[in-house]
Amino acid sequence: MSTLASQVVLHPYISQSLKYGGTNVGRDKLYRTVQYFSRFLAWYLLSRGEKAQAARWTALKNHLALGRKLMRLGKPVEHLQAALRAAQSASEMGEQLTTIGRQLAYFGYLSYDAIVWANSVKLITLKPSTSQKVTKISNRFWLSGILFSITSGLLKAGRLAREARKLRASETWGEKDLGDEAQREVKQLAIEGLRADARYQLIIDILDIWIPASNLGLVNVNDGVVGLAGMISSVMGLRAQWVAVNGPKKN
Repeated sequence: MSTLASQVVLHPYISQSLKYGGTNVGRDKLYRTVQYFSRFLAWYLLSRGEKAQAARWTALKNHLALGRKLMRLGKPVEHLQAALRAAQSASEMGEQLTTIGRQLAYFGYLSYDAIVWANSVKLITLKPSTSQKVTKISNRFWLSGILFSITSGLLKAGRLAREARKLRASETWGEKDLGDEAQREVKQLAIEGLRADARYQLIIDILDIWIPASNLGLVNVNDGVVGLAGMISSVMGLRAQWVAVNGPKKN
């Protein structure tokens, strides 16, 4: 019995899950996935007239959203630091400017989001009109950050594609030296990995953009679409964070 318990409790997947859950980003990705799943399910149940069941999932969605705001209280400074580091980096001008814009936009979004949280928990008291204005500004910053991220991703994808073509051309016309061949292969694998990461993030951004756009009334989509898009992007973000914490899955 003790052996079976040890095999279950000390299973590598359990250890990896605990390691993942021990990070703030990991917990946030997990909570976000459940939050948007709850939003989608609440819409689905409500569309079938099951109001009592829908209310449960709506309450869970709201509590998770509020809890995630609390977890993100220190993140505006992180984005401000990231913007400063991007300004000091030696990257292409377009990528550098869009990266700075993205980080500053997320700084503004999370700063105003902290005010929304403080008003929600009655730490401060805002007039309803002021609260709506703060929420709207927060979503505008969020939307701007995603647009900057998409633009940066497209610029990065274009640059990496040019680098890949240049590397293939050098492989075709260059002298066949084993050392050079090995270096080119390593560079090619690195570039392909970066291109895959850029495409992955671009998909996440395209899914996420519907959330602030819907909140601002720029697109006319229901909670089901927003919840489904947010859930898919959350699962993708959760997977990326899992790999960052535990490393890629070994065959």
